[in-house]
Amino acid sequence: MRNLLTAFFLMLALPAFAGPVTSAKLDNGMEVVVIEDHRAPVVVHMVWYRIGAADQARGHSGIAHFLEHLMFQGTKTVAPGDLSKIVAAQGGSDNAFTTQDYTAYFQRVAADRLGLVMQLESDRMHNLNLTQQDVDTELKVILDERTQRTDSDPSALFTEQMGAAQYLNHPYGTPVIGWRSEMEGLTRQDALDFYKANYAPNNAILIVAGDVKPDEVLALAKKYYGPIPPSDAIQPRVRPVEPPQLAARRLTMTDPRVAQPYVVRTYLAPQAKTGDQKQAAALTILAELLGGNASTSLMARSLMFDSHEATYVAAQYDGISLDPTTFGLVVVPAQGVSLGDAEKAMDACLAKFLKDGVDQAEFDRIKAQIRAKQVYDQDNTQGAAHRYGMALASGLTVQDVQDWPKVLADVTPQDVMAAAAQVLDPKQSVTGWLSPEEPK
Repeated sequence: MRNLLTAFFLMLALPAFAGPVTSAKLDNGMEVVVIEDHRAPVVVHMVWYRIGAADQARGHSGIAHFLEHLMFQGTKTVAPGDLSKIVAAQGGSDNAFTTQDYTAYFQRVAADRLGLVMQLESDRMHNLNLTQQDVDTELKVILDERTQRTDSDPSALFTEQMGAAQYLNHPYGTPVIGWRSEMEGLTRQDALDFYKANYAPNNAILIVAGDVKPDEVLALAKKYYGPIPPSDAIQPRVRPVEPPQLAARRLTMTDPRVAQPYVVRTYLAPQAKTGDQKQAAALTILAELLGGNASTSLMARSLMFDSHEATYVAAQYDGISLDPTTFGLVVVPAQGVSLGDAEKAMDACLAKFLKDGVDQAEFDRIKAQIRAKQVYDQDNTQGAAHRYGMALASGLTVQDVQDWPKVLADVTPQDVMAAAAQVLDPKQSVTGWLSPEEPK
């Protein structure tokens, strides 16, 4: 359930930024975005690659995430593991992450160390040095990660099954970490081929946020990233198209390790599109109305406090993605309530909402909460860097990020109901039951 909700909260936080934003492009095609925040002498440096798990070749699932691990194994001048040690010695921190649509690397350091981390990051953009021992070691690491985080967690396995059921053809149905049988076959050459094909300045976005000035950042970017030649191997991000879903899909998964059974429903839903985020904004507010708050949302009031049929409810919408995404609902039934009855209660709640429409007072309250959150989020420099990078790597623009608050503010109850009528279509849904034993 945490996985289902994470993307929604990122989406809701999207519009905030810490200060003035400047964008430019280097001659080699690398985008540079600078977010000024002079409140503390700290800087966040992030490099985002427009390559994620959904871009990897069939049969090589997990290679994007595997390469993320291997990027810490050193270059011709930096020994394996030393990049993180160097950053830590400067009092900073670093990490990386891979999603379906992008891979990102970041450091948080004192502002006067920006040149150092640019030097380190630009070095591994084109000088990665992989020995067979490095590859063997990290392959074991990612297989162990799959064992610990997925195979030993029935909720994570269930989420994988839900994704595979939702997407018949599109690669969003393949987990980011990969299928174990394919992960086991990944090789050094696979990693090098993926690296050479995708890690280049014209496939990357540099985000720098903090106590910096745009001209200083651009000068450093030209010094360290500018000499790296662009790649002529970068391909358009054209992925397999998901066929129209013609019938509702269902799955039931049992696992004796499940502590609490629950129902999940996901619907295919449109993503935010550059220059046209109105529907994404309406779906963001719809998710808040239905299950954004554990005590005041529509499903919470109906299922938790009126009928006492649930102990937890949630709704999520991940609008920041390159391709069509999902709108999701979660219901954890109360003691003695079957999964079937919990699902019926959820459906009755949705039917009533679609019939009665949006409660204006609740709508106004949610919009006020969103505006307040946008103000609070301006205090988070790293969050601002993350939001811009996430959007740009998913096909949106700086202008889209800056327009988002107004797009949200302009959403009407009629917009929300129109989005709900289109997306909450049973024919476009997958309903899953997770239980410790076969439901009766």
